Amino acid sequence: MGRISTLVLIGVGAFFIALAPLLKFWAAEKIISAPADQFGITRLEAKGAQYFSRQDLKVLTADLDIIVTTRGDVKEADSSRVVWDEATVVNDVTNGRRQIDLSERRSAFDKYTGEGLNCCGVNVGKAPVTLEGQIYKFPFGTEKKTYKVFNSTAQKAFDAQFVREDSVNGLPVYVFEQTVPPTRTQTLTAPAAVLGLDDTGDVQVDRWYDGKVTYWIEPVTGAPVKQEQQRHEVLKTQDGVERSPAFVATAKMTDKTVDELVTSAQEGRSQINLLTNVIPLVLLVVGVALVLLGVLLGRRNPA
Repeated sequence: MGRISTLVLIGVGAFFIALAPLLKFWAAEKIISAPADQFGITRLEAKGAQYFSRQDLKVLTADLDIIVTTRGDVKEADSSRVVWDEATVVNDVTNGRRQIDLSERRSAFDKYTGEGLNCCGVNVGKAPVTLEGQIYKFPFGTEKKTYKVFNSTAQKAFDAQFVREDSVNGLPVYVFEQTVPPTRTQTLTAPAAVLGLDDTGDVQVDRWYDGKVTYWIEPVTGAPVKQEQQRHEVLKTQDGVERSPAFVATAKMTDKTVDELVTSAQEGRSQINLLTNVIPLVLLVVGVALVLLGVLLGRRNPA
């Protein structure tokens, strides 16, 4: 009986010792992933924004409330991907105008790396789109380097460059900046008189967008905890002359949203630390202890 107990102790200890690096370097990477059942609401605000009001046929200046709802499509998720649907509503707080702009997007991405995937009916505004670069989040273990990040307004991926380390509510983060060059996003018609033209009737105009997006990323989880968007959208006639602002604003996440994202990132960071450091270390220590105990018992009770 003593010999059997000794062999059991050594066997269990050896198993724990082998399991420790497996959990740290392989299993943890498979367990740590973006959720398929994501649901979240983030809010941004833009003070003193300018936008072309289709209702008033003129440019208004207002403070805006921007509500972004993200919901995971669990049925389309699999062992390597998740699919998230997003709806954005913009409300004019100053002039009491609700839903001055509505937009939707559907994205699929690798749940481990955060890179875009082209499947599952991905679209922006119901129009098919080709995804590339990071979608929603940066990789787990984000590095101080440049990443391609998909911009849903331009419907392309652009470089987001690491610029500095920072902290948000005491949480260490990496800051990345993405500059989007002038990009034509839409062609539409507008009354010539509204644009200051002498022509009668409607004229064709192009909507052009350029901007800068700043991301504050918690590097262990790759999760964004703060974001700022500088948007500059104008209407140009076919001769390339800018005729009117379409949407000019600097949108920032509200303090409440930042607090919630920081809390979520801290929880994710703690879970990752538990999986990759604490549990493997405990397994290793317990495994070594069991093996040593088994060896000592074996010496005391030789066959």
